[in-house]
Amino acid sequence: MSLPVDVPGSSPGEPFVPHVPGIDYGVLDSLLGYALRRAQIVIYEDFVRTLSPWNITPQRFSALTVISCNPSLKLTQLAHILGIARSGAVLVVDALSAMGYVERQPAPDDRRAYGLALTDKGRQDLEAITQAVCEHDRRMAAGLQPEEVQHLTRLLRQVAGPRA
Repeated sequence: MSLPVDVPGSSPGEPFVPHVPGIDYGVLDSLLGYALRRAQIVIYEDFVRTLSPWNITPQRFSALTVISCNPSLKLTQLAHILGIARSGAVLVVDALSAMGYVERQPAPDDRRAYGLALTDKGRQDLEAITQAVCEHDRRMAAGLQPEEVQHLTRLLRQVAGPRA
């Protein structure tokens, strides 16, 4: 079987097409991980477009939110919460610091460590960023009923939950 010559979303800058008409996906269509990844790509593309005015990625938004809710959070704690290496957390915090959103402050309980805190600009912009993220989330869930969103969220938490 030959593939279509002009596949939407196949060129850089074009939106991703999660299921190209006329293509047999075989076992892929029955795999949970494949469906999650396809949905994640669509959600990620919309997120990045929505937050481009602030240059905020999902990881940066998560870091800003966690830092804002947990005063004096340490870098190693942030890395653990985000599920990334400490060196990755350093890169995220460095980027957010360069953007004027986050600052390192001496940790009151450990002279060798620093706690993370939002700057005034970080707090102010996070409010607008959060509103944009919530609107993005509503847009992504527009085809679902509120109870379906709750159910899907609950199921995804189960999939991501503790493993034996």
